Amino acid sequence: MSNAVPDTAPNRPLDAVPGTGPSTGPDAEARLVTRFGSEVRGWLAALPELVGRLAVRWDLEVTEAVPHGSTSRTFRVRRADGSAAFLKLTPEPEICAAEALALRVWTSSPHVVRLIDADERAGALLLEAVEPGTRVNELAVPPSPEQVSALLRSLRVKEAPTELPPLRERVEFLFELTRRRLRSGPTTGGIDAAETGGLLRTAERLLDRSLPAALALTDGGPAGLVHGDLHPGNVLDGGARGLVAIDPRPSVGDPAFDAVDWVLGGGAAHAEETAARLDLEDADRVTAWCRALAAVVAVPRLARGRHDDETARLLELAGQV
Repeated sequence: MSNAVPDTAPNRPLDAVPGTGPSTGPDAEARLVTRFGSEVRGWLAALPELVGRLAVRWDLEVTEAVPHGSTSRTFRVRRADGSAAFLKLTPEPEICAAEALALRVWTSSPHVVRLIDADERAGALLLEAVEPGTRVNELAVPPSPEQVSALLRSLRVKEAPTELPPLRERVEFLFELTRRRLRSGPTTGGIDAAETGGLLRTAERLLDRSLPAALALTDGGPAGLVHGDLHPGNVLDGGARGLVAIDPRPSVGDPAFDAVDWVLGGGAAHAEETAARLDLEDADRVTAWCRALAAVVAVPRLARGRHDDETARLLELAGQV
């Protein structure tokens, strides 16, 4: 981990900004420790100084901490010209470098957040503020299939940088993360222990069956730039601009992967119908990805005690691989 910043300008006090102190808040710290381990606390302790140096370097006023993110800390800032922006920092410079690389490839797309500047060595990105900027999962009215389709099509560029990892690595990570969640002590959700045990054994078996199917999809089909984490919480309302994607975990592979959360968000029972409504040329591959990843979506629900009808449908869809 590195938090080096070549700029040696003096620090800028941040104590008056909520969430910018050494602890950054218990929830944010817990998410980062879960992702990076306990050593990330050292990075968190040095974070106010790092933010202060970057604020001076890029002539920013830090105004607010953003309560999101499991791999980064983000702060709303005001630039010298009065415009709003976001300063995003991660303890792993490699994550920052990959995101910056992908954002530069997507620079001509109105449906991807614009990168203003970056310091990959410091793990820092300066990003535009998308307006109105409401996350799609917080909208009162969900986006139309046409809006989602426009977003997905805009992300599909073939100029995928060779420096990015293959999608296969992302898929393997997601399955391993899902297994860790499953083994971390799922809640019962009000059902008896025998039924819970049966559900968890079913989930383990489905993960075992689904991983080879997902990996087979990574080895075939077209190869392009993949966002890798395109769920509704990582997409903003950009007003007349349409939907705007943020926080990519980019890789090189099948772009159909990015449609999964949008198709399954319409209900597992309607996956094929929803995929068709998005009017993508690879709807069949999108549906195949939904079957292969349905267990990855279902298992966290089980771990949170959500033994409801939708979880059952997801498990049923996973059983079709």
